[in-house]
Amino acid sequence: MSFHGGDFDVIVIGAGHAGVEAGLASARMGANTLMLTLNLDAVAYMPCNPSVGGPAKGIVVREIDALGGEMAKNIDKTHIQMRMLNTGKGPAVRALRAQADKFLYQHEMKKTIEETDNLLLRQGMVERLIVENNEIRGVVTQTGAEYYSKAVVITTGTYLRGKVIIGDLAYESGPNNQQPSVNLSYHLQELGFEMVRFKTGTPPRVNSQTIDYTKTEIQPGDDIPRAFSYETTKFITDQLPCWLTYTNEETHQLINNNLDRSPMYSGMIEGTGPRYCPSIEDKIVRFNDKPRHQIFLEPEGRNTQEVYVQGLSTSLPEDVQHKILRTVPGLENVRMMRAGYAIEYDSIVPTQLWPSLETKKISGLFTAGQINGTSGYEEAAGQGMMAGINAARKVQGKEAIILNRSEAYIGVLIDDLITKGTNEPYRLLTSRAEYRLLLRHDNADLRLTEIGHDIGLISLERYENFINKKALIDEEIQRLKQTMIKVTEESKTVLESIGSTPIKEAINAALLLKRPEVTYEQVEKLTPPDKRLDSEVAEQVEIQIKYEGYIAKQLEQVEKLKKMETKKIPENLDYNAITGLATEAKQKLTKVRPLSVAQASRVSGVNPADVSVLLVYLEQGRLKRTENTK
Repeated sequence: MSFHGGDFDVIVIGAGHAGVEAGLASARMGANTLMLTLNLDAVAYMPCNPSVGGPAKGIVVREIDALGGEMAKNIDKTHIQMRMLNTGKGPAVRALRAQADKFLYQHEMKKTIEETDNLLLRQGMVERLIVENNEIRGVVTQTGAEYYSKAVVITTGTYLRGKVIIGDLAYESGPNNQQPSVNLSYHLQELGFEMVRFKTGTPPRVNSQTIDYTKTEIQPGDDIPRAFSYETTKFITDQLPCWLTYTNEETHQLINNNLDRSPMYSGMIEGTGPRYCPSIEDKIVRFNDKPRHQIFLEPEGRNTQEVYVQGLSTSLPEDVQHKILRTVPGLENVRMMRAGYAIEYDSIVPTQLWPSLETKKISGLFTAGQINGTSGYEEAAGQGMMAGINAARKVQGKEAIILNRSEAYIGVLIDDLITKGTNEPYRLLTSRAEYRLLLRHDNADLRLTEIGHDIGLISLERYENFINKKALIDEEIQRLKQTMIKVTEESKTVLESIGSTPIKEAINAALLLKRPEVTYEQVEKLTPPDKRLDSEVAEQVEIQIKYEGYIAKQLEQVEKLKKMETKKIPENLDYNAITGLATEAKQKLTKVRPLSVAQASRVSGVNPADVSVLLVYLEQGRLKRTENTK
């Protein structure tokens, strides 16, 4: 029997990493928001790797923070280790990664949600949507409660028709034996959404007290205090190490001998798995020339003995998992606490979404996270942030916020999904971003804080600090460009100490800083500013001067692309009526319905000749309209 549960502006289905960002963003923007989740004890749960960040992903976390989201702040409060990756490489690929205390991470995020105004967190399983005239009106839960709203965001993760598989055992389940969501998946299909079946997996967890760490290599955190959030001022210094070990020939032989018992090769698993996070059995088969593979032993928290065996994701039978573990150095006497497993789940085909993450079929219905075919907490959180923002703005009668590919990795992620789709769980990589020198870890605030402030998610105090930081950067760059460093004993000593050629005549300070081996710290010694700059400002000055030429080239490319982005395409353009378009282009463009010529050019199957035809057609249309108005 149904009953009225309440009226809201926005309803968020799910409270994983996408759901929490969606709910918090919506509520903080003033929308009365309900967050419904299967289990209140699994809010912001980390069913897989207990970590946040890494290449590309870490930059997404910084972008979420620059827009006013929560993931960065939460991991800064709850991590057990923090490391900057790729420090020996250029700034475009540097990324922060944190090992999380997964239990504390959950606890803190739930506390934040509970203390947020305009946000109600409630346990309940959504089974159906209330839709009238292709517009969302609300949701219906398993208990018959009907909640009404003007916008709904679905963030169901891997719970939609979830099925756990271990060896020849398979049963309906969400991650880690949570309750799955079955009826909602069937309901989405009834509404006409095209669905796909994907798969992901986890490794075993083992007891730390049974690991011989003397046979492994320690992986400590950085000594330098680091944080994801621009607002973090308190740093965790008491860090826990991770440990590195390797598989070997014995491990590989044991896996090969049991491939006939692997669900991946027996046909039990239907879903497509992630290319960039393969199971150990997949690694052994695909890379059979490699004598060993890295295994990272990662603590799951400060108050647990559970250790995550990163690199050993598997769905092999439990007895085989025991044997595999004991072939690895340091794990000869290890005790397994949880078996690894594969999980299959339903996702929607993401080309059914607009750039705002609103569905094309149903107005006011948004989707975010793994339901859109992605993998990873960070990708989910980035989408959740944008879906929450745009759901609130739709309710408020405002235009959607769309991040361009040149503005954010979040923009790259969403554009890839809605334009190209994905035939496997999508993982964000630095190589997917054509403007990655512009989309760096260090400058996320310079790219996005303005937007976060404009939409009401960045406080005035934080915004004023940001404006002050920008001014300091610009002032110091100009000072260095106008300052000459003379030939002195000091300059000779400083340059020789770093292996740099001494100057023979006075040189511009900015020009000296362009030398690869010269740092801002050395230039600062030779020409100190009136006031010492903080490390973030100094870093920006150095990067912007050193890479000035490369950055300028990428900005030129962005300007060229903007011309294509401004050439808008009518939402319901009939591509079949355009003579000269290839049949494949007509089919793909009709399916994706791009909103600009630039987006159309990125659709898989659309070639440059098709883009030229489209441009001519659009220009002719404008000419006709102009003639008609004369």
